[in-house]
Amino acid sequence: MLKEKISITAIASLSPLGSTLEETWQSYQNNEHYFSLIQKNGEKSWVSPLSKSGSVLVEKLRVSDTKYRKLDESVLYAMVASRLAVRDSGWKSDSEFGINLGSSRGATKLFEQYHTEFLETGLTSTLSSPTTTLGNISSWVSHDLGASGPEISHSITCSTGLHSVLNGIAWINSGMVIKFLVGASEAPLTDFTIAQMKALKIYAKAPGSNPASVVERSINYPCQALNLEKEYNSMILGEGASVVCLEKGIVKNALATIDGVGYATEILKHNTSISTNAVCFQKSMKMAMGDLDPSEVDAVVMHAPGTIQGDLSEYNAIKKVFVSNIPLLTTNKWKLGHTFATSGMLNLELALLMLQYNEFIPVPFLKQEVMKTNIKKVMVNSVGFGGNAVSVLVSKN
Repeated sequence: MLKEKISITAIASLSPLGSTLEETWQSYQNNEHYFSLIQKNGEKSWVSPLSKSGSVLVEKLRVSDTKYRKLDESVLYAMVASRLAVRDSGWKSDSEFGINLGSSRGATKLFEQYHTEFLETGLTSTLSSPTTTLGNISSWVSHDLGASGPEISHSITCSTGLHSVLNGIAWINSGMVIKFLVGASEAPLTDFTIAQMKALKIYAKAPGSNPASVVERSINYPCQALNLEKEYNSMILGEGASVVCLEKGIVKNALATIDGVGYATEILKHNTSISTNAVCFQKSMKMAMGDLDPSEVDAVVMHAPGTIQGDLSEYNAIKKVFVSNIPLLTTNKWKLGHTFATSGMLNLELALLMLQYNEFIPVPFLKQEVMKTNIKKVMVNSVGFGGNAVSVLVSKN
């Protein structure tokens, strides 16, 4: 548990579910998924693209400044989400705050475009380097907001977003700043990125693929995240950005407070593996709770990527930590897919919405008895390749 709580004074996102908290919450009220089929590399693939409202905001930003027209979607997504968060936070234009925004893949579209150009011509564009560097995201957001504090970029695979929360809290607790804008952005719906996931044999099958029976069983919900009885992997990629505004202590207008954070890395047997009982998650959740009685945690928003091993190992870790007091369990990847670095931030957004509206959002194809009527504390999980787990405990302000 943290010695001093950290307030979340605003959160904003662009995702398949929408571009405002109200729109996103409305999307959580239905049992529909937000996947669509596209043609990639000569075959159909499930993806979860940005919402129409989000795409409009991104295009509006792109054409507003000639310097923005050559930027990758991952950068533009982060810029739009950051503008929205800072607007809602009450931070003034002269507020000094740090920025830490990360990405798992970075400028995937531009990198693939420039690399193809190089293979075909032996030459590449002048802006190929500056527009594909990882630091590109935070630096452009800092420029766009006119920020004067420190700006940092990093990549820790799929737990990148929640690692930025850890970094922001560390800076605040150090006394060097009292406010930090943290989050992640990802635009991975590109040929090469999807091909990489398919090569790992973890991607959901599309209609017409073999075996056909696999597809037919899950056509209503092609991503079977948190279905612990599935016999096939069903991960699907989504895109989006999400950022939060952090402030030291308990702030009056806070949406919620961060009571505890945890993190751990486990020794791997394979580049993409995670242990049967997800030791990294056990450690991170215990660290986040500290001395808190596990029965006080009302719900866990799980990482649950929709793979057989990933979902089951995290569930096993939860059983080890909570024993007979297992909280309500949910995930959003059945609905909007895996957004890599942004996934942990969208998990955090779901947690904040459930706290705000005092309503648990279940996975529709799972049978789970919802006994709790008051959501006060929610654990948020994220993990990435390399066994880097992060857990964040949030509660009502």
